[in-house]
Amino acid sequence: MDVSAKIIRLKTGSRQKVRDWARELNRRRNEALETLRDEGVEIESWFTFSDKGEDYLIGYMRCESQSKAATAAVSSEHSIDEYHQRFKKETWDRNRIVSAELLVDLCDEQDE
Repeated sequence: MDVSAKIIRLKTGSRQKVRDWARELNRRRNEALETLRDEGVEIESWFTFSDKGEDYLIGYMRCESQSKAATAAVSSEHSIDEYHQRFKKETWDRNRIVSAELLVDLCDEQDE
């Protein structure tokens, strides 16, 4: 199982687009979950925070394979994936994406 987290600085003025994106993903939950199954993703979570006047996203993913998930996402025919890719282009500062180092990953396999 692969586990990853990224910290993404958002472009200035993206706060409302982030809220709209989160609402849309939650509204289209079943479609979003279908794409996760296609990508071999068990968990995908998103968080937002602000620091010193800048807005950020934190993305967390637990999946079978990062490369499988990336390949499936690129070739996806789900309209929600197209929506997500457009959101990323509009809001993410591509020069300020940092991968976090995994230190501890606790998962009770009995609960899954």
